[in-house]
Amino acid sequence: MDIMRMKKEDRGRILKELRDKYKKGTIVILKKMDDPYSKIPIGTEGVVSSVDDAGTIHVRWKNGSNLGVVYGEDLVSIKE
Repeated sequence: MDIMRMKKEDRGRILKELRDKYKKGTIVILKKMDDPYSKIPIGTEGVVSSVDDAGTIHVRWKNGSNLGVVYGEDLVSIKE
């Protein structure tokens, strides 16, 4: 799902929800990533650094990668 093609109101609401849920410093666990070039194994933990205007959750992964989680394509959960 391409967040940039949404109506401005819908995009703003979703970005607010993402930024409220995935604040800087939140620890997440990778559940799914549709990137054939990613070297991040499912189950890897990381720390959220930001959420950009496209809805990408930028994460510093424990394996050293800084790959973002794409809204509507990839999936993370918050570590409890």
